[in-house]
Amino acid sequence: MTLNSANPSYDRDVQWAAACLLDHPGPFVVVAHENPDGDALGSVLGLTRALRALGREVLAPLTPPRYLSFLPREGELCAPLDPVPEGAMLVVLDVDNNDPARVAGVDISAFQGPVVNLDHHGTNARRASACVVDPDKPAAAQIVADVIGALGVPLTEEIATPLMLGLNTDTGGFRFDSVTPGTFECAAKLRAAGARIGWLNDQLGQHPRSYYLLLREVLGTLEFLHGGRVVLARVDEAMLAQAGATWEDVEAYVSLLRGAEGSQLAVMLKEYPDRIKLSLRSRGNVSAQNVAVKLGGGGHVPAAGATVLAPYAEVRAALDAAITAELARAAGESLA
Repeated sequence: MTLNSANPSYDRDVQWAAACLLDHPGPFVVVAHENPDGDALGSVLGLTRALRALGREVLAPLTPPRYLSFLPREGELCAPLDPVPEGAMLVVLDVDNNDPARVAGVDISAFQGPVVNLDHHGTNARRASACVVDPDKPAAAQIVADVIGALGVPLTEEIATPLMLGLNTDTGGFRFDSVTPGTFECAAKLRAAGARIGWLNDQLGQHPRSYYLLLREVLGTLEFLHGGRVVLARVDEAMLAQAGATWEDVEAYVSLLRGAEGSQLAVMLKEYPDRIKLSLRSRGNVSAQNVAVKLGGGGHVPAAGATVLAPYAEVRAALDAAITAELARAAGESLA
């Protein structure tokens, strides 16, 4: 994989991360964030398969959601680890290794060994033995592909396909403005190596019956706010029970809401018994990230989220205030 020679610091970070991986004599534990999406799972599988191709021992404590369960092979992933094996290096993908609440599969707060962190979130604290953090990359999988290239591991179909999953899902099927020429170059190399993009899209396009039954309930909560610039819906456990659905069935709804004509921000509110989780998607100069940060969360400008330990009424008031502030900021920017 050819690196981005226009960004020497990025290239140096990639080479250093690869050198740390190659020099480590012990096992690797490869992890990602809680509730893994296509980028998290694809990055973990791509790097895990590449390291195993080098004959290295790798553990990947990750539990994929049902809609992504088609990709891992039997026995390829493992249950959460406690403790991490002695002498292991921790490789943290698609999440800041300094955020133990979000890193799944291990208790990173108790880990004292070397850590390599590959991530594309701008809020990353960049504190690890080696880290490659580039918010200009639309998917962590693009960074992982570069590191695999620096490891000298040839791309194969089994490595390229999960990496393509990461690119495909975190770019909205290559529809978002976050896509760069380098993203297409990476995708072309993955496709040339045999990445099964048609198969991936076919698998991702299938939903269980409960998905549609729950969608009927969710659409009954639909609100169009701020003259239609904001579309919002919510779901709670009673609605899940009514539809015979699970929380996994909710994940794709926010992107569906974002498709509403004239909308600049889509919000999906998930009401758990002890907390409210928000998924946000935006377009144009409206930042989902700004709204999420005001609620204690984070993410990217077009896609972000937050978890708030408060009742619905309190969260809704804070959300409405954050949305109003962001729309005013975006309007002022447009007039400038």
